[in-house]
Amino acid sequence: MANLFTRIKDTVMADLNDAIDRKEEKNPIAHVNQYIRECEQEVKKIKHLMDKQYEIKHDIDRERNQAKTMVEKRKRQVQLAEEMNETDLLAEAKTELEQFEARVVHLDEMSDKSIKDLEMLETKYIQMKQKLKDLYVKRLELRSRENVARTTQGMNKVLETELVSKSASKFAELESYIERIEQRVRSDYRLHTLDARFQELEKKATKSS
Repeated sequence: MANLFTRIKDTVMADLNDAIDRKEEKNPIAHVNQYIRECEQEVKKIKHLMDKQYEIKHDIDRERNQAKTMVEKRKRQVQLAEEMNETDLLAEAKTELEQFEARVVHLDEMSDKSIKDLEMLETKYIQMKQKLKDLYVKRLELRSRENVARTTQGMNKVLETELVSKSASKFAELESYIERIEQRVRSDYRLHTLDARFQELEKKATKSS
């Protein structure tokens, strides 16, 4: 498990950044996705093992409680056998009492160790999930960098290629065309105004004669 995350850390933080910096054709996001899938599978496996460990801890506690119950039961029986002077029963009860007491001690030790083991596993599990979250964040960073690079590339294509000069030429032609139309409109307007004025003048001249 440690080797896997060591490899992820080294590869993601070094190789993938180098791939972007060198502008390789390969998609670095695909590499990140692959590592994330591997980590997700490992996290699922570890989660399953964690759940199994909790089940084991539960079984230990159940056996310990049963042993404690038997200790109390045999103590009462020892006392009863002593009161009733039942030598054989007393001997058997004391033997089993010692066995159950020893079992309780052993199960207490197992329970304490299982608690420590679970605390350690929980800590490691949290660290694993944090590593996985770091990969999610790293993927977002790479996606952002990739998108910026592609967007910049597209902008440069527009700004630094023949598209700009071709566009400028097209705009110049369109502007010239519009100016010719405007000149024609102004000329037609002046002619129309001049003719209208002469028509009025002719009307006045006719009335005067």
